[in-house]
Amino acid sequence: MSTTVLAEIREAEAPPAIAAIYAALHEGIGIAQVNLIWRHAAALPGVLDWLWAQAAPALASGAAAAARDHITAAITLPAPAPTPSVTPADIAELVEVYLRGNATNLGLLTAILLRCQGMAPGAPLLPAPRGPILPAPPPLPRLAALPPTLQAQISILTGTHTLSDAAVVPSLYLHLALWPDFLAQLPNLLAPLHADGGLAHWRNAAVKAARLAAPGLMAALGAAPAPPPALPEFLVRLDVFVREVIPGMVPVGIFLRRALA
Repeated sequence: MSTTVLAEIREAEAPPAIAAIYAALHEGIGIAQVNLIWRHAAALPGVLDWLWAQAAPALASGAAAAARDHITAAITLPAPAPTPSVTPADIAELVEVYLRGNATNLGLLTAILLRCQGMAPGAPLLPAPRGPILPAPPPLPRLAALPPTLQAQISILTGTHTLSDAAVVPSLYLHLALWPDFLAQLPNLLAPLHADGGLAHWRNAAVKAARLAAPGLMAALGAAPAPPPALPEFLVRLDVFVREVIPGMVPVGIFLRRALA
């Protein structure tokens, strides 16, 4: 597989100003990691600041958590088969981190993008609790550093999402390379989710739920700063993330949560 991946600034490499926003994201979402789209924004001058100025008030108010809960409640999935072997508790904790991060970011970033495209805000969402901060996951591996067999397995899993941006590799699959035996089982475990084109259906349901929550979430966003020069490039990629990447991973997270329960 190609090891060309999205430009990003990882947390261990972040300079102080970016690290401060990453820490605030930890607190606002309730997870001790920063999701890929934010790490990519940090690699484009001015874009992370542009995003954070809008997102911070919605996270602090509980509106982003309300949109998160609306999105996850709107997705009904087939029942998973039991996991074929004993699964380390760390995997279930990792899945929970990604599910909370993806569901929160889907609502938040959809609202930011739609507002940027001209949608008007609606009545504010009733706030919801963020929840306790979840355990910090282990460091995220780098795709190019993994053995070819693991790279191939991640490529197969990514391919089931039929993403239009070949540079995007869902970080959950990359993270699960830390447990090679579980990663190898994942295609069979997720098979009911993909049956009869099912993932596209569940992805569309997540997109629809995020768009329904967007007007109420917009009412809680901060003012948008002046657009940085790199913003048009980022918005093209953000559109792919909120239509394809993140809404595809939300049902995967819900499904794995149930399978590992």
